[in-house]
Amino acid sequence: MTRAVHGGRDPRDGGPVVPPIYQSAMFAARTLEEQAELSTTDRFYMRYDSPNFRSVERVLADLEETEDAVVFGSGMAAISTVFLSLLEVGDHVIALRDLYGGTVEFLDHHLKRFGMSLTYVDAVEPTHLAEAVQPRTRLVYVESPSNPLLRLVDLESMARFCREHRLLSVIDNTFASPVNQRPLRLGIDVSLHSGTKYLSGHSDVICGAVCGSRTVMARVREGRRDFGGILDPHAVFLLQRGLKTLALRVERQSQSALTLATYLQSRQEIQTVHYPFLDSHPQHALARQQMAGGGGMLSFELTSGLNATRVFTESLKSFTLAGSLGGVESLVTVPAITTHGRLSPERRAAMGISDGLIRLSVGIEDVEELQADLDQAFQRVADSRVA
Repeated sequence: MTRAVHGGRDPRDGGPVVPPIYQSAMFAARTLEEQAELSTTDRFYMRYDSPNFRSVERVLADLEETEDAVVFGSGMAAISTVFLSLLEVGDHVIALRDLYGGTVEFLDHHLKRFGMSLTYVDAVEPTHLAEAVQPRTRLVYVESPSNPLLRLVDLESMARFCREHRLLSVIDNTFASPVNQRPLRLGIDVSLHSGTKYLSGHSDVICGAVCGSRTVMARVREGRRDFGGILDPHAVFLLQRGLKTLALRVERQSQSALTLATYLQSRQEIQTVHYPFLDSHPQHALARQQMAGGGGMLSFELTSGLNATRVFTESLKSFTLAGSLGGVESLVTVPAITTHGRLSPERRAAMGISDGLIRLSVGIEDVEELQADLDQAFQRVADSRVA
């Protein structure tokens, strides 16, 4: 992806090939008049803005094919700032029930404290949305693919409905990344990311990003300034460096994930495999329509229960037992313990997340080695039953 490599700059302009790190909290002015002028630019005070921010934001906006982007100190800072900067007291939100546990906690615990209301829907289809719309509904929020069951939303239909009802449409595009999905091309208003995952891609920086029109991003940028969810200059550097290899990484991860999902589907120890580019996925046709690739995430359930899940995950060697995703290394986690561990068992059950659900984040290792690792873990499960 050429745009990610060149980083929003024309190589003919001269200057440093790699954007420099501005490790300074503020910028000097020569006169009071100049200081007043600088206060509305990226060369005043780092909580307000920074040349580092603007450099990587141009790249992100370009990748998402939109006008502007805003970077944050974490994915949750990005998510919370979107809600708190775009909504007012009394506003109502419609959200997909299938969401990352941290997002659910924020929506459940904090929106009401700020005088807003919320309705969850099982599927974002026109009929479900029409039933949930209220006079003060302002925003529809989804993930697609969702974490951790890889369920999809018809983004074009959702965007059309939101336009007709003058609602703001927002998607967490973390799982797909701009390589596999461009939601704004389909009419969605705002696309956000936990940049910790695929955007940076090396599991060494916490960051977030929000992309959309200049008008909407101006409000989000103001929220970042006021709430203070900024990103450290060195973290910006790592994010921008990671973006240069985004396409290569995600294409490799998507290919390997499809190979492993197909393999897992053939195992008799597996009850269900969740991966959008499998023919067996209930929304396979939609996935092929709005995604360039299935992504590097998949999840599945063993037929033999929680003890088998423990043996399986703890036996893996090429998959590291860790609760994040999107990096170059392959990871495994049990969402009921990590990503959705703070939700009640009843809430997880309502979302379809069992205690035995296993989530894999497929990295860039040789897929044959990853499959061999899964093989030996299945054998360890079988041996544990005999013992």
